[in-house]
Amino acid sequence: MLRERAFILYSTLFVLQALYVAYFSGQGFEWPWLSVAAPLTHFTWNVLSALSGAAACLFVRDIADLRRVMPRAYTAFGWLAGAFILLTFANLIKLVGYEDIVNNVGNILFLGSAVYTLVVAFIAWRRGSRPAGWFLLAWTLLEAFTIATTMRLLLNASAEHDKLIYLGLPLSMVAASLLIALGIADRLRDQRRALSEAERHAQIDALTGVLNRRSLVERLDAACSRARARGLPISLLFIDLDHFKEINDSFGHQAGDACLCAIIPPIQAELRQSDVIGRYGGEEFVVILSSAGHGGRASHRTANPGESRQRPC
Repeated sequence: MLRERAFILYSTLFVLQALYVAYFSGQGFEWPWLSVAAPLTHFTWNVLSALSGAAACLFVRDIADLRRVMPRAYTAFGWLAGAFILLTFANLIKLVGYEDIVNNVGNILFLGSAVYTLVVAFIAWRRGSRPAGWFLLAWTLLEAFTIATTMRLLLNASAEHDKLIYLGLPLSMVAASLLIALGIADRLRDQRRALSEAERHAQIDALTGVLNRRSLVERLDAACSRARARGLPISLLFIDLDHFKEINDSFGHQAGDACLCAIIPPIQAELRQSDVIGRYGGEEFVVILSSAGHGGRASHRTANPGESRQRPC
């Protein structure tokens, strides 16, 4: 499942946010493995916050399918992700006395990207991207807390201990992670449905709706293998329409196509659920009768449904 790009970005995003909450609350510095970041103090959660912003930019453009519905926004989120990476390294500048500048630039970047994300997700949803709708639903609450938190920090640096940050922001992260997980599941379901539909179209003759020649041969190979393994008989019916060329020449190819389509329902009405019919080519059809009975009696009945007596083949 991790081969799916959305899963990788989803996992990265919320792992980073979970670490951010752990360090921001102070509890992360007390845990065995996370305590190694204790000497960095608040630089730790600032770095995680910036990395989380980069992951969020890459995730939103993927889950909202922006490459297809909004190519320019897709590129813009790539630049935003780069800006958050630069912000990650800019936190090192704080060590030489530029902490306020870096914090303000970072808060403005978070505020602008939060608003831009909501606007783009809404437009993408209106343009037919259902995953963008899921993301919008999940992200609205989280971004609302992010915007409110950022505004508090811009207006008053001592607001870091506000309950809005300690309670609202983590809870909104949890809600967003759950809703986005549902959105990814919905996206995968659509992808699987589209793949199944594509596979079905690749196996079906476009005109008559029965198996095409390639799929018919594959089914025949599989049926022969099963028949040999189980010691059961298998029968084939070859159906060819007489004088079909005269129909095309006299009435046109549309009439010929209509004729080919019209003969399928009567044939299928005489077949069992386990039987398979396919178009071998032109006006030729083949029916695979699996486990048709010894002596060919069942095959003969299927091929001659109007006869009242059974005759040996």
